[in-house]
Amino acid sequence: MKRSPGLLVWICLLGLGMLFRGTHAQNSPQDFLAAHNKARAQVGVGHMVWDANVAAYAQKYAKQRIGDCRLVHSHGPYGENLFLSSVHQNTAKDAVNWWVAEKRYYNHATNTCACGQVCAHYTQVVWRKSVRLGCARVKCHNGAIFITCNYYPPGNVKGERPY
Repeated sequence: MKRSPGLLVWICLLGLGMLFRGTHAQNSPQDFLAAHNKARAQVGVGHMVWDANVAAYAQKYAKQRIGDCRLVHSHGPYGENLFLSSVHQNTAKDAVNWWVAEKRYYNHATNTCACGQVCAHYTQVVWRKSVRLGCARVKCHNGAIFITCNYYPPGNVKGERPY
């Protein structure tokens, strides 16, 4: 059976697509959700779901940061965590793990953060009332990676505990 050159090219491109599919999958909505829900499960908080509207907001804001890649909050209607890295391979899981690493500074009994430390990214990830998630990842003009995750309803309400 004779194969056409066009068919062989298509098969090769399909094979390359399968080979590189994993790179993009590391930053899919499912990857952001899995990392968040893993941290939430550790403290007995229900899972979040992906929200297209929240994700659209995150994507729009991330695109605004491509030029300067500054860690500036959007001050929008959602809770928000930001991540910036000069390592081009940083993924959704890396960003969420960075925020979750703040857990070591959070004291649930007193609902406080260790003096001089930051815990608000962690508490937003596990905020029990935040049930809808939308995130975006962009590569900035300077080569850095900017990731934003937005949460609805927003967490970190003064006087309330995350869980």
